[in-house]
Amino acid sequence: MEHQHSSRRRLSPSGDTEDMADMTRLLAPRLAYFAGVARTEHVTRAAHEMGVPQSTLSRAMVRLEQDLGVDLFARHGRTVSLTPAGRTFLASVERALAEVERAAEEVRADADPATGKVAFGFLHTMGAETVPGLLQAFRADHPRVRFSLVQNYGEAMLEGLRAGELDLCLTSPVPDAPDLVARRLDEQKLRLVVPADHRLAARRRIRLVEAAEENFVTLEPGYGLRRITDDLCREAGFRPRIAFEGEEAETLRGLVAAGLGVALLPPPAVPRPGVSELTVTAPRAAREIGVAWLADRPDTPPVAAFKRFLLSRRGTLLP
Repeated sequence: MEHQHSSRRRLSPSGDTEDMADMTRLLAPRLAYFAGVARTEHVTRAAHEMGVPQSTLSRAMVRLEQDLGVDLFARHGRTVSLTPAGRTFLASVERALAEVERAAEEVRADADPATGKVAFGFLHTMGAETVPGLLQAFRADHPRVRFSLVQNYGEAMLEGLRAGELDLCLTSPVPDAPDLVARRLDEQKLRLVVPADHRLAARRRIRLVEAAEENFVTLEPGYGLRRITDDLCREAGFRPRIAFEGEEAETLRGLVAAGLGVALLPPPAVPRPGVSELTVTAPRAAREIGVAWLADRPDTPPVAAFKRFLLSRRGTLLP
């Protein structure tokens, strides 16, 4: 394997980002070849083991040395040995190749139909009963599928879809965006929650306008339930007076019990003492629950299976 003079410019040793990107593109295809030659210390044997022509392997090693600007091998007839620079380079190359192989095994495992992974996001209010019930039912037929679960508010989950951190999410309101696909699965009625000793506590039904003078405890802006609360109050003809903004519905229910205000909330998983929950007759107080995913992104088999399962639960999603 003889060196050949080349007029090609060597890559700059500077830390310039563009130079480093060029180096990566040039070196990456040759790293496995280099490791094979270094392991066997014989070009012909390495070419046979890797199933490539010897001439291809020889040229790749010469070009690799030219691109790096250092000699990686000492030539001894048909055999080669690593130079000190070659030994240093080999240690890093073996780590890099091992990391690539680890990543390849991980993505193959995540896509396995029987044991793959689904990254699934859901609202805080879906965590007590709805999502555990869904996972239990799905795993009856897919017992080894793994889940990476994220509990968050709607906008954060949609950003997770766009960033590739989530495969699917349960959210409300059902999003309408050109880069997303969303399907309505169910509807959940909202109740006006008041303290047990409140003037309205004995009522079973109420028009929302009757609470126009009350203080409200709500979720923070950006949460879907906050947007629905603001919209319903606006439809009823008033703007809610906000006493507290939180991040979790059951916290709000506790603050209602403590007398800090009233709240529009979905039904609790377990009835909470200290509050009365009133049916809102006008305007119609409900929120749609839907599943969303990123448009045009191919599904792995486990994600496709779980998506089909969720869509099959239309109208029966909520306990």
